[in-house]
Amino acid sequence: MDASSLAERRDRILAPNYFHSFDQPLHLIKGDGVWLWDSAGRKYLDCYNNVPCVGHCHPRVVAAVCDQTRLLSTHTRYLHENIVLLAEHLSATLPPGLDAVNLVCSGSEANDLAVQMARAATGNQGILAVKRAYHGSTTLAKALSTFESVTEKRPQGMPDWLSVFEGPNPYRGPFREDTPDIGAKYAALVGDALDALLARGHKPAALILDLSFDADGVLAAPDGYVADVCARVKKAGGLLIVDEVQAGHGRTGRMWGFETYGIVPDLVTMGKSMGGGYPVAAMVTTREIAGKFVERDSYFNTFGGNPVASAAAKAVLEVIEEEDLLARVRDVGPYLEAGLRRLNARYDFIGTVQGLGTFWGLDLVKDPHIREPLPASEVSRILTLLASQGVIAGVQGVHDNIIKIRPPLVFTRDHADLCLQALDAVFSGV
Repeated sequence: MDASSLAERRDRILAPNYFHSFDQPLHLIKGDGVWLWDSAGRKYLDCYNNVPCVGHCHPRVVAAVCDQTRLLSTHTRYLHENIVLLAEHLSATLPPGLDAVNLVCSGSEANDLAVQMARAATGNQGILAVKRAYHGSTTLAKALSTFESVTEKRPQGMPDWLSVFEGPNPYRGPFREDTPDIGAKYAALVGDALDALLARGHKPAALILDLSFDADGVLAAPDGYVADVCARVKKAGGLLIVDEVQAGHGRTGRMWGFETYGIVPDLVTMGKSMGGGYPVAAMVTTREIAGKFVERDSYFNTFGGNPVASAAAKAVLEVIEEEDLLARVRDVGPYLEAGLRRLNARYDFIGTVQGLGTFWGLDLVKDPHIREPLPASEVSRILTLLASQGVIAGVQGVHDNIIKIRPPLVFTRDHADLCLQALDAVFSGV
């Protein structure tokens, strides 16, 4: 079936909230490592999809899923070795004390459960979150996802138990890159958000942070910022939830994003990359916090931690370690960054390049002097042209003007060169 006919049928039968990533929808039918193929046999370098973090259709993950599917898949009220092996392996990658593992199906569920546990453990209801963050699609997780809370789509605004603050964006935020003590100034905004929360009668249960700051455009926090922010909330009695759905499983060159900033969270959530393409996610906390939750509430997830999901997630951890993919990211990340910064110097409509590891955002502007964002329609056209060059990238940011580069961890320097060459070819014609 041709792509246009399939797109028409999709639009007729699926709900209208579905959308396409490109002006001309891609009909993808096969993947292998960093490569994707469409129905016409065209090959694409995948510089966007972090879900298959160890590469599309990794043989180790495929075998784990197929072998276990042939045997059994059921819920966790029966004993099964897979979930125990996965939980033990997962906990071993985290700081001591983070050893109470909950397996769920999505990052949304993980974040929802983390907030429930933080509230039960502290007895407080208030939550602090980065403005324009994204933490999921359950009712609770969506309330935390303030990337569209100021638009007409959510006229009811935010719940009074939620207080948000500007993320540390030195290009678009209130404090720019040449501001002295920029980390401390951004951290002070969290203090203001905390005061506002207390003024509404809510003590903080938790601060939730995605340390890739993905929805805000992919940011790297200034020195001292993250530790300062966490200390302020902890002093006020709140816990720290780190959302590792984007930064986790090696994206920054460390296993977890919080390691980059030298902090230890109370609760860690993860998803997307965890199953290498299979839906599985987790929330890990201390036994003390988990115990306080059980005293007040209960939680069960029919599919969370099922033997097939656990086999997939366990295989992903094994591949990351055995193929030394963290070292790969630490090698390729700076190489990719250097190439992106060369493009930044060459094209004045690239306002800035921000990110860490192999996760980068190119903030495109119409006017570099006032940093006016390039219109979303123009960025969409650029992504379509990039796809015509055989490279798939994404878009992010409140203005939909930030090109997002976030390839599988098996990305090499040669792949980075192909990505950079394609970007250069497209940008030269803009």
